[in-house]
Amino acid sequence: MNRRAWTGKHERPLPSPRQIRRTCGKELYRAVKRLGVYIPPDRMKAAEELYFRKVALHLPYIAENGSNRKALADWWEENVSGEIAELWEVDRRRLADAFRRAFGG
Repeated sequence: MNRRAWTGKHERPLPSPRQIRRTCGKELYRAVKRLGVYIPPDRMKAAEELYFRKVALHLPYIAENGSNRKALADWWEENVSGEIAELWEVDRRRLADAFRRAFGG
C-alpha cells in the first residue's frame, strides 16, 4: 500500500524504521563531534538504540513537528539527553548544547 495515501496534501509520510535509525545515528555523531570527546563504539551503539526507541515511541509528535527544529531539540533535551549523558558519562547540559548546535534548533 502506498504510504502517501494516508497523508494530507501538505503532510509528509511517516519515516520508515530504517530512515529513523539512520537519522538518529547521524544526529548523535554530529553531537559527539561538537562535544569533542571520544565515545567508545559500544556506548555509541547503545545510545543510538535508546534514541531510536524514544523516537519510535513519540513518532506522532516528531512527525507533527518535523519542520520545527526548536521544538524537536527541546523534546530531545527533555526526553533523551539525560539518559544518553549518563550512558556516555558527560555533562547533560554540554551534551544538550552540542546536540542543539549540531541539529540546528
